[in-house]
Amino acid sequence: MGTDLAADLAAAADLLRTATEVTLLAHVSPDADALGSALALGLGLRSRGVAVRVSFGFPADVPRSLRSLDPVGLVVPAAEVPAAPPLLVALDCASEQRLGVLVDRVPATVSAGGRVLVVDHHVANTRFGTDHVIDESAPATVVLVLALLDELDIALTPKIARCLYAGLIGDTGSFRRATPETHALAGRLLAAGADPTEVARELMDSRPYGWLRLVSTALSRAQLVPDAVGGRGLVVTVVSLTDLEGLEPEDADSVVDLIRVVDEAEVAAVAKEITPGRWSVSLRAVGDTDVRAVAASLGGGGHRLAAGFPAEGSAEDVLVLIKGAFA
Repeated sequence: MGTDLAADLAAAADLLRTATEVTLLAHVSPDADALGSALALGLGLRSRGVAVRVSFGFPADVPRSLRSLDPVGLVVPAAEVPAAPPLLVALDCASEQRLGVLVDRVPATVSAGGRVLVVDHHVANTRFGTDHVIDESAPATVVLVLALLDELDIALTPKIARCLYAGLIGDTGSFRRATPETHALAGRLLAAGADPTEVARELMDSRPYGWLRLVSTALSRAQLVPDAVGGRGLVVTVVSLTDLEGLEPEDADSVVDLIRVVDEAEVAAVAKEITPGRWSVSLRAVGDTDVRAVAASLGGGGHRLAAGFPAEGSAEDVLVLIKGAFA
């Protein structure tokens, strides 16, 4: 750990140690790392008597696969987040725009004399808070949350360990992108009571029956563009709102992992329709292509091998945009 990071962790811990009320925000469409980070820190602070609330700007409800991470009900609707909480913690957010409808809480908190702590591991973090714990080399934001809990001398419980383990397994691609240190950290979480079988099943291996229809439709639309990505290939498909009828938006998230197994493509892309004409595009790379750079050029962000960006228009418009970005 670098000296700057150690100092930032100590300063953040001092801030949290003296807090009596903390609002923790994950990014819109929270994944296991974002919500797991917020809930793990929230559970730890709650054990110290701190009043805690956790929220995110979209969707209205916690994704089905993540609901077991909040057994005590820390998550509240976005509308219940105060306009200017005394201490706001943004987790796994590279920029304040990732807070969605809650973005206005950042300037309002600062204007009211409050503090905004940003805890994140994205390379492109804009440092939009008053205080920061940012480590671009960390495999997941939950790693930084665990370091904060250690700094606060908060013991790991099975519930906290479960949240942290979910974030770790999610952001490392089930440990495909892991180091010896990552596995050592995972071992510590298992020793603290996280159940790897339960977490893996809830995150990746549990789907409603209608998901089979969704996958069948999405795979049937998949297109291979062999000349894209400098001849290394692109595979792309779309998931429309019609495809998602009777399902939740998160049910489409696994499609990109299904199509990225294609040997003839180094990059996989899935466009998911969020509202009519508005899309969220997920990118994955299995080689050396930096999809984060492509996503950033289109108003998004992420990591080198996993990123995304927003898009507008018809399905055909979005397909043309994706293909052009990797031409």
